[in-house]
Amino acid sequence: MSLDPLLEMHGISKTFNGLRVLKNVSLKVYPGEIHALMGENGAGKSTLMKILSGAYQADDGGTIRIDGQPVASYNPASAKALGIAVIYQELSLCPNLTVAENIYLGRELRRGWTIDRKGMEAGVAEVLARLGAEFLPTTRVTSLSIAERQLVEIARALHAHAKILVMDEPTTPLSSRETDRLFALIKQLRSQGLAIIYISHRMAEIYELSDRVSVLRDGEYVGELARDVLSAEVLVKMMVGRDLSGFYKKEHAAYDPGQVVMRVRDMADGKRVRNCSFDLHAGEVLGIAGLVGAGRTELARLIFAADPRTSGTLEVVGKTVTQLRNPADAIRAGVVYLTEDRKAQGLFLDMSVADNINVCACVPDAHAGGVLDRGHGAQRANDAIKSLSIRVASGKVNVGALSGGNQQKVLLARLLEVKPHVLILDEPTRGVDIGSKSEIYRIINQLAKAGVGIVVISSELPEIIGTCDRVLIMREGQLVAEVGGASGLDISQEAIIDLATGSEQVVAHG
Repeated sequence: MSLDPLLEMHGISKTFNGLRVLKNVSLKVYPGEIHALMGENGAGKSTLMKILSGAYQADDGGTIRIDGQPVASYNPASAKALGIAVIYQELSLCPNLTVAENIYLGRELRRGWTIDRKGMEAGVAEVLARLGAEFLPTTRVTSLSIAERQLVEIARALHAHAKILVMDEPTTPLSSRETDRLFALIKQLRSQGLAIIYISHRMAEIYELSDRVSVLRDGEYVGELARDVLSAEVLVKMMVGRDLSGFYKKEHAAYDPGQVVMRVRDMADGKRVRNCSFDLHAGEVLGIAGLVGAGRTELARLIFAADPRTSGTLEVVGKTVTQLRNPADAIRAGVVYLTEDRKAQGLFLDMSVADNINVCACVPDAHAGGVLDRGHGAQRANDAIKSLSIRVASGKVNVGALSGGNQQKVLLARLLEVKPHVLILDEPTRGVDIGSKSEIYRIINQLAKAGVGIVVISSELPEIIGTCDRVLIMREGQLVAEVGGASGLDISQEAIIDLATGSEQVVAHG
């Protein structure tokens, strides 16, 4: 690592509408290092990176130096010219253009009055080969996978001679195999002298990649940790300002095997899910684990009647659900589902927090003639905000303005208003900061104590192991095994992976 920093940000502050979101923050990044930037949602990470990219202007008094030289005027164009590239969670490619056209976007090669597409295709071939891309410069982006589109973003940065690459939650949409490939590429870019600022909520990624970690909390710089002194306890305390001992909650009483709250029998869709059957008990937290593509989400959507099934029956608290045509039927039976994609399939982002919470409960509020009792709805929303510790000034704030963790709790609040017997949680802490994760685990534990049957689908094995009483393993559309409960097998990462991959080298506990 070079002795001289490539990037220095000193005394950076930013205020929006009287609210100070960054307070005198400083950051140093060196060439040839992966520098993790961590903090809860709302800590100021994104604002700091938008200042670095030129999208926002820092308040008076802050300075930015690149290669030791102060930057006088700063905007997106000058940031790019200085070698700064940012890859956001929502990729910024034009899907109907080719790979070459996206990489050259805004600086196209021309031959006379026409765009020189052949020249652009030849110009990006080297950088695509360097990244090991298996698609061509002429390929339209719309035909690429998410992982391949991310590769195009990286290629665009390298082609523009980026020195500093900012990656914001890059693995969120990726499978484990795609994540491994991305990590190998990031390490390769580090070895070539690139400075990489890496933002992630996933601790395992930080441990694997980072050379140093800087932590922000409530808009202020808390400190940094070098790789050789990284520890979960210290890092979490720096991020949230308190000790999160007992991070995972499993304090509810053991469930009664004789008290079945939901029976699923022979659930199938004729494509991805085949004849799945299981029982869920009152007060039980039941995990469903498996590789990406195993059919976990598809099974959940069949139970919730969000997708059509070819076979299968559902029984809730001893009653067969005779009508299961759509989610409304499932909700009436006492089954609710928290989707893995809260923005696209869960929340109404342009509506207020209160309206989002009240969506499922608005019918009981209606007077004769269909007029809603707004006062009752506002009180319900305020009670939910307090109960679930949703950080928002009031229920009138648009839910799209909230952090990921608070959005997730709004969605949970909506589901809990129908007083369900069964709660299905699909990736409940995806894109959620560590403090909100802890609060969501607390909520799961409290619901289990109250007798709700809970199904947790998660790709994070520590989450499955830490929260679940029993785990069903799904492989190629079928439930193939069980750990915990009466299975005689411990709930362990090794057992789950072996059963999910078909190795099945697991043994019963003593």
